[in-house]
Amino acid sequence: MELKAIGSTSLKVAPMAFGGNVFGWTADKRQSFELLDVFVGQGFTCIDTADVYSRFAPGLAGGESESILGEWLTRGPGRREKIVLCTKVGMEMGPGQKGLSADYIESAAEASLRRLRADYIDLYISHVDDPDTPLEETLRAHERLICAGKVRAIGASNYSADRLELALQTSKSLGVSAYQSLQPLYNLCDRKAYEGPLAQVCRTHELAVFPYFALASGFLTGKYRDKAALVGRARGDFVARYLDDHGARVLAALDGIATDRHRPLAQIALAWLLAQPGITAPIVSATTRQQLEEILPAVEIRLRPEEVLQLDIASGTSE
Repeated sequence: MELKAIGSTSLKVAPMAFGGNVFGWTADKRQSFELLDVFVGQGFTCIDTADVYSRFAPGLAGGESESILGEWLTRGPGRREKIVLCTKVGMEMGPGQKGLSADYIESAAEASLRRLRADYIDLYISHVDDPDTPLEETLRAHERLICAGKVRAIGASNYSADRLELALQTSKSLGVSAYQSLQPLYNLCDRKAYEGPLAQVCRTHELAVFPYFALASGFLTGKYRDKAALVGRARGDFVARYLDDHGARVLAALDGIATDRHRPLAQIALAWLLAQPGITAPIVSATTRQQLEEILPAVEIRLRPEEVLQLDIASGTSE
């Protein structure tokens, strides 16, 4: 399977990343271990989590995902060396525990390493921009972690084009390690935030791009076509915003191509992402082995130009 490098480091990832936000939330420990076994067993390498997962869910405090992933890593020989381990810092973990100040980055990294039962993090990601902390302070703190061998590379998530460009220029002027990747919200239903200036920054600086919510919280699987389908679903609030005319057009286009190809909708939606310039690996999640095995073959699909155009038009642009 073709591998892609993250920036100029020696890190390699297959063209799909597993989103660990489900660990300890919609997938219990046993399910999470099975999903990880399947994902890595099929030759994929990149596993993405965050310290805050899944503090947003009732009854959870954050850190659950890292803890489960850390336990999985210790359950088999050589697992740590087989994966590209990504986690994030910056979102609120409790009173006074958020942001990208130097002191907080240092303490949060140590806490993540303990939960992950790891000596180092391959890709440490600023989860959200922190306008209250100078970029110089944030980037120097990341550099100290790199020099200490606790982090191999750094990335950004949820940055605007202007702030990402400024961060990259600041790293250059300071002579410290720069962000080598971006995690943006990007899928067939959410295109505006990434396409345009932000995508141009990524292409100019050759950043690896890992779109999150690659399947629009499950909407692009075709399982949720009306509000009745959301009742009792953990992701119902996330998916509800796609139940409009625009979402219906996207699903209709996916239906047509999926039928012609004899493929599930999710595979076609992910194949569209992989056909976009500069996309390294969409971040996908699943809660069952069946769901995951249905998703992963998307990396084998090469959409024809007319299919890409059809999806572009349905999702809002033909450019």
